[in-house]
Amino acid sequence: TYSKLIFVLFVIILLGVLFFGSEVRGTTGWIDLGFFSVQPVEFAKIGLVIWLARYFPDHAGEFRNFKHILISGFFTLVLVGLVMKQPDLGSALVLMGTWIVVLLFTGIQKKHFLWLLGTFLLVITLSWFFVLQPYQQSRISMFFNPSSDPQGEGYNVIQSMVAVGSGQFMGRGLSLGSQSSLRFLPEPGTDFIFAVIAEDLGLLGATLLLGLFMFIFYRLFMIMRKSQDDFGSYLILGIAGMLLVQLFINIGMNMGISPVTGIPLPLVSAGGSSLLAVMIALGIAQSVHIKNN
Repeated sequence: TYSKLIFVLFVIILLGVLFFGSEVRGTTGWIDLGFFSVQPVEFAKIGLVIWLARYFPDHAGEFRNFKHILISGFFTLVLVGLVMKQPDLGSALVLMGTWIVVLLFTGIQKKHFLWLLGTFLLVITLSWFFVLQPYQQSRISMFFNPSSDPQGEGYNVIQSMVAVGSGQFMGRGLSLGSQSSLRFLPEPGTDFIFAVIAEDLGLLGATLLLGLFMFIFYRLFMIMRKSQDDFGSYLILGIAGMLLVQLFINIGMNMGISPVTGIPLPLVSAGGSSLLAVMIALGIAQSVHIKNN
């Protein structure tokens, strides 16, 4: 009932952040409330999921018409554009990735997929010249060749890959990893927490962590299967997509297979806004499960 209102509310909040937000590490994405700071984009991700969960079922039988793909993509890009103005490339990728996951599960024609792929490549090319900040361009360049600037832009990625590799199978032991304990590894409690886990607990610990995430996705899948209405199913799909994209980007940048974008690892990285938003999302999933029963 309130999906449109929630979407508009987050558009207004993200606009307000651009004018009244606090800058943290080059990103104007925080609202300082005095006793704590809030990052609204973490909650805007849930707002997008709720809006998509309403729009897609309403037009599920019409997605052979490219118009509805464009409409859903346009409203997603409204949030993406506001987030890119902060600038926050990582959160923008999560918003776009969530829309893509929901769209692929809805089912689109092959020709429409090719049109989207072509448009996506065009947008990336234009964004490189007109949207991305110089430091964001450097991060993406370092993704392809981090060794070209080992003491500068490539430092974070190189140190993270060293930490992941040095953990080997059993790890070095809790708090005994040299990369994190000697502070070679930047942001060990947030962006690169997975590298710390891989170094301290090795492949075994990292596999256990991924297994816990797989259990969450399995439970979400089971709730989605048992959902008695389309809105509930798409709601769970959007939440799972949002978590999956964040998981892939964070672990990817820790292992050097995706650009460093400052995305927290859900339920693991330090950060109140991210943790609260993920818990709200899982609480919504639980409410769908309760309704099913």
